[in-house]
Amino acid sequence: MALLDVVVTAAGGALSATVGVLVGGMLTRRAQDQHWLRDRQLVAYQDLLREYATFSMILRRAHLGRSGWDYDWGAWSAALMAASLVAPIAVATEIDKFGQAVRRFLDATAEVDTTTAPLSQEQFEQAMVAPARAQLALVNAMRRSVGRHQRPLPVWLGGASGPPDPPADS
Repeated sequence: MALLDVVVTAAGGALSATVGVLVGGMLTRRAQDQHWLRDRQLVAYQDLLREYATFSMILRRAHLGRSGWDYDWGAWSAALMAASLVAPIAVATEIDKFGQAVRRFLDATAEVDTTTAPLSQEQFEQAMVAPARAQLALVNAMRRSVGRHQRPLPVWLGGASGPPDPPADS
């Protein structure tokens, strides 16, 4: 009887340890997967916003400087696809809305001959309003997706719009 008690106790301890190792391994793997995904999301979100800032600044300079411009649209398309690949549904929905606002912005600004008939600063700023709003909604969705404690930003930051150029005599 004493031997049976020892065997049962030892087997129970071994089984408990094995279950503990398996459960711990599964939880660790899950946490690592979540960290990996969040890291990929941050990189994809940064790339998307960087590409947007890049081409919107190129367009702004071209219009205000009455010069030609060029941009590799493949980088924008790749950034959109990469962000949608790792984005949760709420962020993917905002990416789509942002993409639509950017498309309307491009229709208004990229199709214009910037050397002969550029938009004025005011016209360009007006064209930036819808993408700026969509960008703010997207950034806030991104912030929520990477951390529950991230509070929404109340103002739009970045992009091609900014404070007016300083007067020439400053």
